[in-house]
Amino acid sequence: MSSSLSNLLLFFPQFPQIFTSKDSNLSICSPTQISTDSFGNSSQRKTVLLSNYLASVLAVAVTLNSPLPSLAIPSLNSAQTPLLPPTTPFSQSKNLQIGLENGKIRPCPSTNPGCISTNPKSSSFAFPWVISDNASENAVQKLKEAIMETQKNAKIQVIEDTPEGNKYLQAEIDDGNFGRDVVEFLVKGDVVAYRCMAEKVTYVYPFTTALGDSKGQQERMKKIIAQLGWYAPSFESMD
Repeated sequence: MSSSLSNLLLFFPQFPQIFTSKDSNLSICSPTQISTDSFGNSSQRKTVLLSNYLASVLAVAVTLNSPLPSLAIPSLNSAQTPLLPPTTPFSQSKNLQIGLENGKIRPCPSTNPGCISTNPKSSSFAFPWVISDNASENAVQKLKEAIMETQKNAKIQVIEDTPEGNKYLQAEIDDGNFGRDVVEFLVKGDVVAYRCMAEKVTYVYPFTTALGDSKGQQERMKKIIAQLGWYAPSFESMD
């Protein structure tokens, strides 16, 4: 404790100092050199001042010797949440989702202009088809035949029943430009919902908007519906 107090006195040189008058000259006594001459013959004043001084020094010593609160500093080696890769329209176009969504035909992706869909959320919207009265029982078979007869290098990928009791058909078709289109149909009673979407999306750097339109998909579906002879509503027919 004595060594600690000595060190503290080096850092606190401004503690109250005691001045005495002798031969008209002022002499300065350090706090560690307190004597009875500094205060005359008053032992009571000496005791009070010395007690106050020692109490101050001890208070500072206790404060400096007290442990500081620890700070929670994260370790550089601690596990961190991995950052997700940046998402761009080009990367999204490479992961086009096909198949039904909650038992319904999906809308066209915003990153793919080469698409039409009967889903009302699509920007390129098309009206569902209405099956003729005499074709409701074998509608899926007629769809398959119409696709194979009107489309180049068509390949039927999926024909299945849905949990809702509907029929789903998926096919791939050569788009004529070294790419493929995916055609999906959902037969529900006498109504056919569909989506026709290009698998290949073209971007030109540095633009982030894909090139192309849905005209090729519209013409493809017109050929299929013409082969079937079913009713296909359109905005033109409503004029």
